[in-house]
Amino acid sequence: MTKSEACLWKYVLRNRKMLGYQFRRQRPIDWYIADFACLPIYLIIEVDGLSHQNEKAKSYDKQRDERLKVLGFTTLRFSSKSVLYNIEQVRADIEEWIRNNATVPPPLPRKRDRINRSTNPNPGTG
Repeated sequence: MTKSEACLWKYVLRNRKMLGYQFRRQRPIDWYIADFACLPIYLIIEVDGLSHQNEKAKSYDKQRDERLKVLGFTTLRFSSKSVLYNIEQVRADIEEWIRNNATVPPPLPRKRDRINRSTNPNPGTG
């Protein structure tokens, strides 16, 4: 991951920090790799660095976004600079999209401790 992708992941998307929704990094979708994806709400987030600023890259990104749209996905694109220097606005933009467009609620938190400790406080002792 680039520095900007790592920052977005660490401070905004990881561990269900984004309104309880789970995002995945470097997620294959169709024949593309999304920087970040939340499959239940069909949201892809891309962080674009300098390599995305030339005309060939812009054309490719447009074609890619159109293909993903056909599959039902929305792609939100943020520049690396925006992520590094204005991450709170990036967070707000993602939250706004989710609040306005998500059609399913976030999943309930997973239960990690499946042992009922009230009945057996020392598992393994029978």
